[in-house]
Amino acid sequence: MPTIILLDVSLSMTKPIETTENFETSPKQLAVLGINAFLDHVSANTKLEFISLMAFSSLYEEKSPFTRDYNAIKATLQNIDDYDKTCLETALHGVNQMVLGEWGNNTACQVVLVTDGSVGIGPMSLKESLTNLIHRSPNNPFPVPFSFPAKLHVVCLAHPNDMCLQRSKPLYQKLIDLSGYDGSISVPEQLNEVGVTSLFHKLAEDIYTSFKGTLKCGNLKSRIMLYPAPVHYTKVTDFDCQTYMVSETIDILGFISVNDIGSPMAVSRHLVLHGVQNIKDPMSMETEIDLTIDEDTNDESKTPSFCVLLHGALKVENMAALVSLGDNWFGFIYSWADTKKKSNLMLTLLVPGSDSVPWLGDLNYLGCTEQFEQCSSFPIRPSEKRSYSQNGVVWIRSAGLQSDIQKILRHARKLPEKTQQFYKELNRLRKAAISLGFLELLLALATIFEQECLSLPGNVHPDCAVQLHHAAEVLKKTQNQDAKFVITPYVANYNNL
Repeated sequence: MPTIILLDVSLSMTKPIETTENFETSPKQLAVLGINAFLDHVSANTKLEFISLMAFSSLYEEKSPFTRDYNAIKATLQNIDDYDKTCLETALHGVNQMVLGEWGNNTACQVVLVTDGSVGIGPMSLKESLTNLIHRSPNNPFPVPFSFPAKLHVVCLAHPNDMCLQRSKPLYQKLIDLSGYDGSISVPEQLNEVGVTSLFHKLAEDIYTSFKGTLKCGNLKSRIMLYPAPVHYTKVTDFDCQTYMVSETIDILGFISVNDIGSPMAVSRHLVLHGVQNIKDPMSMETEIDLTIDEDTNDESKTPSFCVLLHGALKVENMAALVSLGDNWFGFIYSWADTKKKSNLMLTLLVPGSDSVPWLGDLNYLGCTEQFEQCSSFPIRPSEKRSYSQNGVVWIRSAGLQSDIQKILRHARKLPEKTQQFYKELNRLRKAAISLGFLELLLALATIFEQECLSLPGNVHPDCAVQLHHAAEVLKKTQNQDAKFVITPYVANYNNL
């Protein structure tokens, strides 16, 4: 899960603090120390996390883009200057733009705000911003809730009994509540290097919790880890709101071709990693696959693993495993290759419900192909052959409608060579207008055809005026206002004229 570290670099972060060891420091120095400890924990435990650094005061600046090079972020921390007053709203706008530009609005992120507990003063202070929420214009919305799923964690580097901190805590809590997800407010027990370091270590442990579970298929099972750890999913309908959690035991229900799955809408995707056995746990000493081996079972490299077996089988057969994640919640496990030489076992979490893949039907009713003698392929294709050569008509702006009418008129001026194209586009536009109830367009089009007849130059083919007049007359008739009716060309005999 990507993480943005939002560092306050206002003047209040440079105020001197005397620690319990009679050593003078500042909140900014403690913040740099804590962020370095945070990055050390991530580097040792979750090296695949993307982290970025943003500094803010009255303005914001992206100091480091999303990266896994944590040493580069540490080097950047040593060269951050001090600026003016605190303006948190501006920084939150910057967070929105940064995440939307890099990840979009569907990727969940962590936002870690590191400050001294100050919320600013004046019109752009956090207190003023939260007070005027209901009076804001649509053109100037408050940046929270974020445009993407995000957890906001506020780290206040101040004494627990500081009066400024006591006044700002409710404001930070309201900001976390506005985000819509469970965040946290952290204050060090002791405002010194040891207290701040332990605080950031604990924050990293809480944010990057690993998911450990068991993957089962019949009598075979394997301990696995999911990265990133899946979060709970809340499904809101018109009359209900349900929260789903991934079970610690993931059961494989069956196997299906990857081509039949296609690309369904997913909640999230996770790497499936083989879980490490705990030697101290007596339950971890059981063999994952019931095979008799002479080697030492404590050696992971010599212990048979169902997870490795499944990965190889799915990769060779180009299949995916349908798994049950919980009550009426399904997913797919498959082999995914980011390069030609390396592949990984991936888990895709579908939207909760048995109808999350519409072309497969109800997932609870899937069975083996041997049960259906007349089923030649899966999923069953419709008997009729549909044509998708024509794009759907969409009129969002007047320019789109004007473009369609001009296209018909261009074909009309090249009659009779473009007779087929003229009536094809005319029937296409007419059917769309009737389907939308836009019957005034038919009369307007008939008027345009009549005016076009009067303005035709003398060197055009006579069939041009004849077909335009014929089309205008048909469009005017009320009995022809049926979506299934098709306007056909007028057959004229110019030899008798």
